[in-house]
Amino acid sequence: MFWRDAGVLSCAAGLVRAALFLTLTTASAAPADIAAGEQIFRKCAPCHNITSDGNRMGPHLIAIVGREIGSVQDFRSYSQAMKSAGQEGRVWTEELLAEFLYSPRRTIPGNSMRFLGLWSDEDIRNLIAYLKSASPHQ
Repeated sequence: MFWRDAGVLSCAAGLVRAALFLTLTTASAAPADIAAGEQIFRKCAPCHNITSDGNRMGPHLIAIVGREIGSVQDFRSYSQAMKSAGQEGRVWTEELLAEFLYSPRRTIPGNSMRFLGLWSDEDIRNLIAYLKSASPHQ
């Protein structure tokens, strides 16, 4: 079937990434709502910590924006995909984080995070704003 063609899927993924990037960078986009981002973070809180550098099932997210992927020193459960991304020098930019929050499996194939993603650009924008506001150096 046409829609199952790998080239079509790759093109579609590229279009999704471009749309997310434009949404995050467009001046006309609504300003992020940190309080709404804090509410959205409740979906993340069972596995991730933002209030201390203690890890849970996933690594803490303090100062995530600008941090090399897979680099929390005392977190030992990174998937090989996350380790490889970090070894390649990939860094959690706002744009990459937005892609990942939209589709973790597409953005870093083979990662072990058990989260399907957020499908609202507004939710993603608000969550990133909250992560940045809750981190001391962001």
